[in-house]
Amino acid sequence: MNIIGALGLTWSVHRPNNIFRFSPYSLINIIGALCVYAAICKKEGRPLKFPGRKAAWECYAVASDANLIAEQHIWAAVDPYAKNEAFNMNNGDVFKWKHFWEVLAEQFGIEEYGFDKEESGRLRLVEMMEGKVGVWEEIVRENELLPTKLEEVAVWWFADFVLGGEALSDSMNKSKEHGFLGFRNSKKSFISWIKKMKAYKIVP
Repeated sequence: MNIIGALGLTWSVHRPNNIFRFSPYSLINIIGALCVYAAICKKEGRPLKFPGRKAAWECYAVASDANLIAEQHIWAAVDPYAKNEAFNMNNGDVFKWKHFWEVLAEQFGIEEYGFDKEESGRLRLVEMMEGKVGVWEEIVRENELLPTKLEEVAVWWFADFVLGGEALSDSMNKSKEHGFLGFRNSKKSFISWIKKMKAYKIVP
């Protein structure tokens, strides 16, 4: 018997997908990056162009709500049927970025938005958002937001990575078979975290 077994300890592994959450100072916060991008487009009167490839625009994707991830961790810690197992972690539904892009535009009052076929694969936020530090400072000042630096609330390379190709999807079957039945509506999750960004005065 190994030491862990002798001590009566157990383990579990949890594999989330793209995490929808409130984490404005995180390097891998897709919600924050998209909110800041939308706020800058709104400020400059520009269309909210999808900065990714057609595969990401058209294909189904999955996400993991941060609160649901926490629920799965708690379940695995107390349910003996979950001990010493590895589990995928997503909301249990699928979505397309083409549909969520409309939601993002609505949340920031942008009427013109979408996917530009002629520029497919060439739009990258890392390049599009160069030189926008001053714009972000104006947005923060004019809307009396929490003082932040652009690089603190928007990590462009990560957003480019998420939107740069066909999304990976995974199954929640094993979790369900072991007794974890939690789920989230990804659209409602997406909206709720955007609203939290606004409520905490991170974005206008």
